[in-house]
Amino acid sequence: MKRLLVQGVQLPCSQMIMGSDYFKTVNQAHVNSMLDAYADMGGNTIDTAHGYGEGESERAIGAWLRSRNNRERVLILTKGAHHDENGPRVNPQAITSDLTESLERLQTNYVDFYALHRDDPNVPVEPIIDILNEHIAAGKIRAIGGSNWTHQRLQEANEYAARQGLQGFTFSSTNLSLAKPNIPRWPGCVSADEATCAWHQRHEFPLFSWSSLAGGFMTGRYSPDNTDNEEMMRVYYNDRNWKRIEHANQLAAEKGVTLAQISLAYVFNQSFPTCAIVAAHTHAELQANRVAAELTLTEQEVRWLDLSNE
Repeated sequence: MKRLLVQGVQLPCSQMIMGSDYFKTVNQAHVNSMLDAYADMGGNTIDTAHGYGEGESERAIGAWLRSRNNRERVLILTKGAHHDENGPRVNPQAITSDLTESLERLQTNYVDFYALHRDDPNVPVEPIIDILNEHIAAGKIRAIGGSNWTHQRLQEANEYAARQGLQGFTFSSTNLSLAKPNIPRWPGCVSADEATCAWHQRHEFPLFSWSSLAGGFMTGRYSPDNTDNEEMMRVYYNDRNWKRIEHANQLAAEKGVTLAQISLAYVFNQSFPTCAIVAAHTHAELQANRVAAELTLTEQEVRWLDLSNE
């Protein structure tokens, strides 16, 4: 399985990251089976978050790590400071509280990747970078990143970190998909547009994509005359996305793979470092994702898929 090295983390991470938002301790046997299969195929990076399943995802991963005694061989990405019913929580107190609880659930004293799950542009970057560096100095975090942060805010934070001799963000996690959204799928979410991708390419800055299949839109489940899902219609229904699906189906047929696999391969074959967080629910899905991760697309094929020349 292809891997890439992220500044701050000694082990290279798998380009295909195992998503875990559905993990629960009540289904621990299934969680163990999926994570064992992922590890057996060469995967070594698991994505989770403080808010997934009210902590159940992290607890299930922690139980697996303990039962397999493999913490030093596995990279953990968790996220914190997600907003709640009272609004944004991107502040030093929430970051510290969420991180502390995440470490307890994961049964570890450090995480390899720590991302802020949301941003609050009203909060200056200085106290955010300062508190994250305190946790880095304490050995609790290896690398920091922003999930749903714009590239402008990432750059602002890193410029401050450089001035102060501190560790800046070394990865981001936004939505990157062949399907381009009309509007954010959820409030506060960021999708990688052309300017974002250009910034990542210019800085060789790793992007860990979430929802690379656009919530199932890029699986063939939807069509222009299918009006059952209002969210999909609102976010992804547009003429250019239907044309992207047409192109992807054509390329999939040529390569003997599926629409979903071509759509994932699009993410894996960008001109800058990328990973895709994919929450496979079955062993068959996991194997299909592995095929996608091993597909090679040319630059011309990528541009043709996303209609860059039109």
